[in-house]
Amino acid sequence: MKVLVPVKRVLDYNLKVRVKSDGSGVDLSNLKMSINPFCEIAIEEAVRMREGGGGHAKDAANEVIAVSIGPEQCQETIRNALAIGADRGILVKAEGEIEPLAVAKLLKAIVDTEKPDLVILGKQAIDDDNNATGQMLAALLDWPQATFASKIVLHGDKASVTREVDGGLQTIDVALPAIITTDLRLNEPRYASLPNIMKAKKKPIDVKTPAELGVDIAPRLKVVKTAEPPKRQGGAKVKTAAELVGKLKEAGVF
Repeated sequence: MKVLVPVKRVLDYNLKVRVKSDGSGVDLSNLKMSINPFCEIAIEEAVRMREGGGGHAKDAANEVIAVSIGPEQCQETIRNALAIGADRGILVKAEGEIEPLAVAKLLKAIVDTEKPDLVILGKQAIDDDNNATGQMLAALLDWPQATFASKIVLHGDKASVTREVDGGLQTIDVALPAIITTDLRLNEPRYASLPNIMKAKKKPIDVKTPAELGVDIAPRLKVVKTAEPPKRQGGAKVKTAAELVGKLKEAGVF
């Protein structure tokens, strides 16, 4: 079984986002970038599948491919995935902000070439929180999808996926090939060991361009303005329940 895992390079989640003074976007200069946490969970799950942890040993993955779309620096993100355990990487080199639909089209082109049995990706990226790429990719490929996965079990030509939904947990079976997006509780990614980090430097990364894949990545949306959320105002203390009700009425809560 071949598993394809898209990984995104994002601002490290420990850092505070800074908005550019002219409001044209987020300032990323001289800030640490890292692999998107949900993508890291997806890589961990794919590696566990190769190790036989995704179900029965006979259902284990035999190749894990990490794919990233973005500038040359995304090779570092791919190397992180390779250090966790991916076998090889593919970089689609592109500059600027790439919208989810363009990402989905690029991934479809990769899928058409690689023909994986399963695509696992994070449910969303922590920079834009769109939560759209997985669903769009499933639509473009006309593949079944299982989003917000907290457990995946492979059995034969199907995957049993437990999903986190508003009402609790939902378990569904999807026929392979399929698209699965990961939730936080699916697993806890391992720390890459020093020997694996060294091995990752020798693993191959194939570099492609959107033009080679025949995909137009021109943006369809225009960012008008980016602004920080307003600072939270201080609260007020009340002495009685009646006073609290009065304050809530003033605020228009009811």
